[in-house]
Amino acid sequence: MMTGILALQGAFAEHAACLARLGEPCRLIRKPEELHGVDRLILPGGESTAQRKLLETTGLFSPIRELLREGMPVMGTCAGLILLAQEVAGAPPCFGILPVEVQRNAYGRQLGSFFVQGQVGELTDVPMRFIRAPYVARVLSEEVEVLNVTEGRITAVRWRNCLGLAFHPELTEDLRLYQCF
Repeated sequence: MMTGILALQGAFAEHAACLARLGEPCRLIRKPEELHGVDRLILPGGESTAQRKLLETTGLFSPIRELLREGMPVMGTCAGLILLAQEVAGAPPCFGILPVEVQRNAYGRQLGSFFVQGQVGELTDVPMRFIRAPYVARVLSEEVEVLNVTEGRITAVRWRNCLGLAFHPELTEDLRLYQCF
């Protein structure tokens, strides 16, 4: 299976390195034609507002939205979670397919970043690095499975073909979330 990684801004190179360590093929996506032959997609952390603008200017927004609506598996980390959310507090949604409301920059500035280990679904002792992270303020469907709650806030969810993570698995050595994806 070919994994596409949105490579407009953010931690796309780190995701690619994790997949390479697993021996999984991946392609950096910067133009619509690069989506051809991609079976699943990673939306990386970074700055969601900048990513949204770049999605529009590169012509990637509509083709990615269509693939996601058709059920392409997707993992959104940090900013990627924001791009997937149906509702974003204080901002318009981007792809709007994941039935959650997200609060952006919930953990403050860069200095408010932190690291913890916790359970994500059935995985235990998962290292989670939060950098100006969002969190899921509200789940909008009973079908959304909450996979992690950190400091009383929902930080990992799964719904149908979507895995939404408020943290950065690409900035740790643990590859189990990629194996699950």
